[in-house]
Amino acid sequence: MFTRLLFAIFLIAPLSVFAQLPDFTNLVQREGAAVVNISTTQSVRNPLLPQIPNLQEDDPFYEFFRRFMPEPGPREFQSQSLGSGFIISPDGYILTNSHVVQAADEITIKLVDKREFKAKVVGADRRTDIALLKIDGQDLPAVRFGDPNNLKVGEWVVAIGSPFGFENSVTAGIVSAKGRSLPQENYVPFIQTDVAVNPGNSGGPLFNLQGEVVGINAQIYSRTGGFMGLSFAIPIDVANDVARQLRTTGKVTRGRIGVVIQPLTKELAESFALPSTRGALVNSVEKGGPAEKAGIEAGDVILKFNGKTVNSSEDLPRIVGATRPGTPVTIQIWRNKALRDIQVTVGRMPDERTARAGQPGAPKQGPAATQYGLTLSDLSEAQRGELKISGGVLVENVKGAAARAGVRRGDVILAVNNQDISSVEEFNQIMAQFDKGRIVALLIRRGPNALYIPFRVEAN
Repeated sequence: MFTRLLFAIFLIAPLSVFAQLPDFTNLVQREGAAVVNISTTQSVRNPLLPQIPNLQEDDPFYEFFRRFMPEPGPREFQSQSLGSGFIISPDGYILTNSHVVQAADEITIKLVDKREFKAKVVGADRRTDIALLKIDGQDLPAVRFGDPNNLKVGEWVVAIGSPFGFENSVTAGIVSAKGRSLPQENYVPFIQTDVAVNPGNSGGPLFNLQGEVVGINAQIYSRTGGFMGLSFAIPIDVANDVARQLRTTGKVTRGRIGVVIQPLTKELAESFALPSTRGALVNSVEKGGPAEKAGIEAGDVILKFNGKTVNSSEDLPRIVGATRPGTPVTIQIWRNKALRDIQVTVGRMPDERTARAGQPGAPKQGPAATQYGLTLSDLSEAQRGELKISGGVLVENVKGAAARAGVRRGDVILAVNNQDISSVEEFNQIMAQFDKGRIVALLIRRGPNALYIPFRVEAN
């Protein structure tokens, strides 16, 4: 009797486990028709064409090149690529990734029912990798939008797209994390999932179990080029804001305040007498920019922007970028062990940001002072003029504690704990004030950028 009962439990248990798994069939049937396949063609110049010199027929080398050089092939060929997208309105507006349609000469949209349309680009935003397309159609199937802020880590999600050209492929997984920051991606708090995403899925929708789009599949982390369990989606609220601006004006306008920031490490927080690493550390301020006009200085730690908490340095570009230019805002900062509120009028982010890189000039000839593992020399007036700075000392060599802290040869030390320095003598005088073991913040100029480096004072 006991054996039969135990056998019955083992039979029933797997069925109960499988009964709890989600059924995606209704979601795919309802929403799949709004997902489209995107194919593009682009004319590309052939980089391998032989360079045949322009010679006259009576030149002695003319016959040689005519007989032995290969016939030149076509100077241009057609490059094709595939991606995904989804219809957001019955009159034919489509969202996808900017990189899917970048530099395309022709864009073809294929629906599930095999209808094909030529699409035009309404606008594209490279910073968020969002593009808005338009096809001539009416009463087209369109997706419904959800709120990505309501997503929970561990929640099931579904992707539909065209990986490797296999149209309307369905994959599922869970939300692995929210608000992910990726290198060179300052304006998107990515949704990380373990949904299988491969080349061709780019631009396709990420659905929650209610059949609502919560994101656009945009990137994968891979060492092979294929799926490795890490995929990233752009939250749909970010994409919709970009699409609205592209549809209205054809471009995206973002706010800026003109500061360069860096993460606040535990050591830097200690050097500024901050109780936590929350906030964004300002390491340089653009001359004449909104922040400088308002009185923000290098060494300030921005804790709140317009009432929104800045938990990390990655948060600030998103919050500022989403603020309308011309808006007056209150910024809460930490300066000299105290909180301050500063009023700033947000500026406008230029469409294309350019920066001229500059390197420190040759070290000044003559004796250099060596302390704390640093070999330093004063900067000449010519070097300061080239770097557009009024002070600082040049790092000619580095070892020991300074090297371990991250100081490099060729760096220019501008300040110690926000005390400006203009000579090696001043640097040594300031450093002599600190006890052994004290962590200080060195403001470093490296190339065109500035950054703070935490440095623990050691005995010479």
